[in-house]
Amino acid sequence: MIQRIQTIYLFLAFVVTGILPFFIPLWTMNNGSDFLFMQDQVYVILFGLSTTLTLLSIVSYKKRQNQFVIGRLNIILNLILLGLFVYRSLNLSGETLAVSEKGIGMFLPVVAIVLLVLANKAIKKDEDLVKSVDRLR
Repeated sequence: MIQRIQTIYLFLAFVVTGILPFFIPLWTMNNGSDFLFMQDQVYVILFGLSTTLTLLSIVSYKKRQNQFVIGRLNIILNLILLGLFVYRSLNLSGETLAVSEKGIGMFLPVVAIVLLVLANKAIKKDEDLVKSVDRLR
């Protein structure tokens, strides 16, 4: 399980969606306080689902096809999360009362998407290798 490169990619995606949002603010409010994902219930649910799907994908290493599908669902979920961040930043851009400065935390879904795409690529490569060996039998 751990010797496969997709497990490393999935573990890094878990860190990006499950651990880093607790420490990296999404943006900074006008009053100087940081806006963490925990302050909005929608972000908590989406980050939690993404983390859960990543862990589910890691533990389902014996079923590569299910792992691939879970990875695709996780990519879609992170695209929705990224869309919400873009929507929020476009609607509240500039020096408004709600948002003063966009934080690096808004790019966490982008990093997660890249890692999940790399993991899915490695899963597909493993699946193709197994199919080619089965053809030889």
